[in-house]
Amino acid sequence: MSVWDVILRNLPEVRAPSQKRLSFKEKLKWTLIILGLFFFLGLIPLFGLGHNALAQFEFLSVVLGAKFGAIISLGIGPIVTASIVLQLLNGSGLVKFDLNSHSGKAKFQAVQKILTLGFIIFESIIYVFMGGLAPDPALAGTALYVQLEFMIVFQMILGGIIIVFLDEVVSKWGFGSGTGLFIVAGVAESIFIRALSPMPSPNQPNIPTGAIPALFASLSQGNPIGAGIMLASVITTIFIFCLAVFLQSMKVEIPLSYGRIRGHGVRWPLNFCYANVIPVILVSALVANMQLWARLIQGWVGHPTWFGGFSGTEAISGFVSWLQPSNLVYKALTGSIVFADIGKGLVYLLVMMGGCVLFSVFWVQTSGMDARSQAQNMMKSGLQIPGFRKDGRVMERLLKRYITPLTVMGGLAIGFLSAAADLMGTLSSGTGLLLAVMIIYQMYEQIAKQHMMDMHPMMRKFME
Repeated sequence: MSVWDVILRNLPEVRAPSQKRLSFKEKLKWTLIILGLFFFLGLIPLFGLGHNALAQFEFLSVVLGAKFGAIISLGIGPIVTASIVLQLLNGSGLVKFDLNSHSGKAKFQAVQKILTLGFIIFESIIYVFMGGLAPDPALAGTALYVQLEFMIVFQMILGGIIIVFLDEVVSKWGFGSGTGLFIVAGVAESIFIRALSPMPSPNQPNIPTGAIPALFASLSQGNPIGAGIMLASVITTIFIFCLAVFLQSMKVEIPLSYGRIRGHGVRWPLNFCYANVIPVILVSALVANMQLWARLIQGWVGHPTWFGGFSGTEAISGFVSWLQPSNLVYKALTGSIVFADIGKGLVYLLVMMGGCVLFSVFWVQTSGMDARSQAQNMMKSGLQIPGFRKDGRVMERLLKRYITPLTVMGGLAIGFLSAAADLMGTLSSGTGLLLAVMIIYQMYEQIAKQHMMDMHPMMRKFME
């Protein structure tokens, strides 16, 4: 056994449950515990932090499941970035993993964990030494300033490692995944504040921060445009929410029969959004990281670059300015919309749709959701397609007719919906809102299935 294999086999990890299936109460307990810990960690500030240039990037913090300025400033960014890099390497054939075998999947997950730890260290150093999260500028040039920089880096690395293990706890002991849970937590908090907060807005002290209180305040002050903007944000949020639920509920059901039992069959469901929320998480995290890097580079060199130039939180020039969505509804209501805004909106729409299709294909191939893997699962379960002989190759060809179009169309649909939500100015970021809806819907299905099996032991035996 090589040294590399020894390292992969001895990586620290959260112990999986000894029993085959955890009860509903057990999974719910661990999910709520990890959620509470996540919110608690978000309240712990980085010791020695004096300048938080990233506090204004709320969109990035929601997508990355981070709390800039807290010990979990990195959020799920390193986990998602490592997943993107490894999927691209595996999809291109530069690094090959046998994901059809248990050992191949274990090796893939181990390499991803090592890559995640590398990104945690790398991003922590970059965030601090490029001025995103730094000590008090008044101490610049002193030995204390350097000591505080290394102390902040250490705290961020510690927080990043904690997030990795919290994600593992949820994946093995709870419902869904930690990355999805942390995104939902950030989006829910953002929507709650931006919808209901009665606190005054920093830009307009006489108008509340929450859209609903601001709507009534604008009407009482005789400001129809302000009221229209707030009403539009509430309506678009509800519209995107309902449309996302509708897309998530769409399925194609393939009729199957048990080869040895005549007259008995099942329907194998394939979701319209076949790759689920993973592609939009990966694309959004990639775009968010690019915007963050552009802002850090500008702060480091002291002037805008070709990669991006920022004025406050808005990218006004460079490459990333084409990847930052504008609230077209707000600009249309205020009469400030120009042709360049529409052009940038179309570019952002195409990037999100194309990126979601690309990552949908990669994810389906690397996660065991491709036609060959699904055909093998069906064959192992004793299932076959009525009217066709029991052959894995025949079943694989038939499944490709469904899986390939669903992968592409589902990627296009969630990419379009995510970009449209961003451009329409929903209460949270459009991507975050879409992610939250789809993740919650998946968790609901898992919880309902788990509850059903706990309530009906015969159903559990059937599922096994």
